[in-house]
Amino acid sequence: MTETLSTAAPKAPVSTGLYIGGRERQAAATLEVPDPGKPGTVVGHAAAASPADVDDAIAAAKEAFPAWSALSAQERAEHMRAAIEGIAEARDEDAAILSQENGKIRMEAWVDSLVFEIRWNLAVALADEVDTGKVLDPAPGIPVTTTVKYQPLGVVTVIVPFNWPIAILGASLPHALIAGNTAIVKPPPSTPLATTRVVQRVAEKLPPGVLNVVTGKDADMSALITSPDVAKVCFTGSVGGGKRIMEMAAKSLTRVTLELGGNDAAVMLEDAIVDDTHLDRLYAAIFDTTGQICMNAKRVYVHRSRLDEVVAGLSARLEKAVIGYGLDEGTTMGPLNSSAQKAFVAEIIEEAKSSGADVREFGTLPTDPELAGGNFLRPAIVVDPDPSLRVVTQEQFGPVIPVIPFDTEDEAIRAANDTWAGLCGSVWTADPDAANRVGGQLACGYVWVNDHGATRLDLRAPFGGMKQSGFGREQGIEGVRAFQDTRSIAHLDPDALAAG
Repeated sequence: MTETLSTAAPKAPVSTGLYIGGRERQAAATLEVPDPGKPGTVVGHAAAASPADVDDAIAAAKEAFPAWSALSAQERAEHMRAAIEGIAEARDEDAAILSQENGKIRMEAWVDSLVFEIRWNLAVALADEVDTGKVLDPAPGIPVTTTVKYQPLGVVTVIVPFNWPIAILGASLPHALIAGNTAIVKPPPSTPLATTRVVQRVAEKLPPGVLNVVTGKDADMSALITSPDVAKVCFTGSVGGGKRIMEMAAKSLTRVTLELGGNDAAVMLEDAIVDDTHLDRLYAAIFDTTGQICMNAKRVYVHRSRLDEVVAGLSARLEKAVIGYGLDEGTTMGPLNSSAQKAFVAEIIEEAKSSGADVREFGTLPTDPELAGGNFLRPAIVVDPDPSLRVVTQEQFGPVIPVIPFDTEDEAIRAANDTWAGLCGSVWTADPDAANRVGGQLACGYVWVNDHGATRLDLRAPFGGMKQSGFGREQGIEGVRAFQDTRSIAHLDPDALAAG
């Protein structure tokens, strides 16, 4: 995978348009996309759709829906296989652009696009299951034969966040399309460029209107949620954003799938294996993408007898962290995407210090004048903090982790579940029975054993949260069903009626 990764920088500035009804169009205004690592540098410009442009995208998707939905799932799969061909040819350039607009290191940006392709192909492979229903034979007192089948919903909107926008798109978009829906993709305003490029290349190979992409200010995009012609909205983002989407969708009873924030607990039992392999996994689970992943570990609960060992292992890895520009060779931790998020994370670290907690910071901020004022932050471990501190109770979404000791298994489970969130969790133990016992009590949608994090996700399995981490599932056949309605057709059975 790394052998094909180019080190070339993209041609700047990058410019992207809208893609509606099979055609690219420009808009009267554009979004300026800044570089979070180099203040004053503009990565490019994305078309800023007007409300009329958004209406056109909805209309184009609505017009394309009858013909697309009339195809069999196998026929749609053929179109989708052709549409994804060659997607990797521009991956190096896409990765460089995403690294610049997001801040993440180049390799992570490269994997972002790769995961989209993998998820797309996994969804296409479900074609034989998409239309498969079941038949309920007559039963005593029920003189009918009932066929249960599935049908697509119509036009769907898919809204993705800045951190892994292309990969996250792959968790829902191909499932919506293989189910027979048409779609409008809304990339994030702060990182719209690489996502728009990828989506447009795919859309150009599908029938006009089946896949559309619009970028712009959120204020001009409300019809993507409130229009009566939009059957469903799939949103990945913050809890606050999810609440706003749900409130807007309620006006037209538009269905929603919400994959929201997390406050994932990693529970390390007394017999946890704390060797280099497992510590590398834990470190990546915490600090990948500078901590800006919803399913990163956000709290680490460690049996008191293993606390020093785990803290020492994480510290040794953080001492080697290279904080710098995402495209620079050797950088292992880039800037945060926004100055507001940098300020929040810095604030909760200072709050922990003021409380008397043991806060350990690592690494050196970049000294290059070109990076001065960028959204860089030294990563930190907060050892044994008061559980009421925000570094424990809130999603940090940055390079800081609380490491908290516990004495009993029940205590660890209670602490892990004592949160508003329920996205993911993990159990670290040498005992499979203990893993199942503890993992089965974690109130979250996905549990790892001796591992954690986005790069370790089974892309075939249903994924989604509990509590305020959202509802609905993406990926797998469950992800397809989320974009379908269920219909029952009952035929009177004269023989069964006579027998009854």
